[in-house]
Amino acid sequence: MSQDSRPAAPDPRDFLGLESELSEEERAIGDAVADFAKRELEPHIAQWYEEGTIPEPRTLARAFGDLGLLGMHLEGYGCAGTSAVAYGIACRELEAVDSGIRSFVSVQGSLAMAAIHKYGSEEQRQQWLPGMASGELIGCFGLTEPDSGSDPGSMRTRARRDGTDWVIDGTKMWITNGSVADVAVVWAQTEDGVRGFLVPTTSPGFTTNVVHSKLSLRASITSELVLDGVRLPAEAQLPGAAGLGGPLSCLNEARYGILWGVVGAARSCYSSALDYATTREQFGRPIGGFQMTQAKLADMVIDVNHAGLTALRIGRLKDAGSCHHHHVSFGKLANVAAAQRVASAARSIHGANGITLEYPVLRHLLNLETVATYEGTAEIHALSIGQAVTGISAFR
Repeated sequence: MSQDSRPAAPDPRDFLGLESELSEEERAIGDAVADFAKRELEPHIAQWYEEGTIPEPRTLARAFGDLGLLGMHLEGYGCAGTSAVAYGIACRELEAVDSGIRSFVSVQGSLAMAAIHKYGSEEQRQQWLPGMASGELIGCFGLTEPDSGSDPGSMRTRARRDGTDWVIDGTKMWITNGSVADVAVVWAQTEDGVRGFLVPTTSPGFTTNVVHSKLSLRASITSELVLDGVRLPAEAQLPGAAGLGGPLSCLNEARYGILWGVVGAARSCYSSALDYATTREQFGRPIGGFQMTQAKLADMVIDVNHAGLTALRIGRLKDAGSCHHHHVSFGKLANVAAAQRVASAARSIHGANGITLEYPVLRHLLNLETVATYEGTAEIHALSIGQAVTGISAFR
């Protein structure tokens, strides 16, 4: 082999050349979201995290709507109808900025909008989806309760019939976008099992409380929903959802976005660590020249690329209609763990500087503590994979 025909050296920022596996459209979507994130989000995210909120969520929602990100993988009603891989790439670029930003889009599109799109009546779809796709309306998804997280079947929220109306009582907890939402998709026990309801947040008896003092996912609005005798007409029920299969299928959509999103968080931490290691000098040389630092960087680039490969493979399966929920459990469990390892190593490479908001690494590391437990804890996804390989359920 001549010298001119030797393969090019790997790109440190894309070691396995995964971007070359994307279509032109997929790369264009990723570039558009990355450009928007760099211009509109990155300059502010440290301040938002420090303040513990998103100052103008409706402005942000409309910006996401203008970019076509809200419900982008859904068809019709103002949604872009992109591929699953394209949606995943968008999640990756958003979470490269912050998990809270990606959560905002995931909850709107993969939970609230997806529930209405899949299980709602045509009238419900027409009423809510176009405004949610544009960002004029914000939705939230009320499943988790103070005493019901990994076991949603134990929920205490109840919906009872009163004539032709429904009356709902209960409390939902850890609800992203809850206090700024226009509509809440609320899941409740009925005499016929779990059912979903579309609850306008102006309904009498519906109130919210913002969760403060968070140490993780701070650039996000997290709320408690309280439903005290909320009366709804019969047409507020989602007609296509019966049993826990409805909310769990929506959670699977959100988990898919997560397994892509954390690739962005890991990439951000690795990239910051690589820059720092090649410019920070100690003992008269860059710290990237020391063996232990290089070993950390090698582990990090492997984790980032393994996670990227996993996300892309699952995305291709999803677009082919061959993605089982066990595949999504595999992706969330593996990729979140990889991102946590990368963020932790990146923090150590940054030394004392790594604990400040000047660098993204500790912010990502703390966010990933939440990402590891919401939409299914690591233990739940491990049991899902265990069931898939043994054929035996260990949940009950």
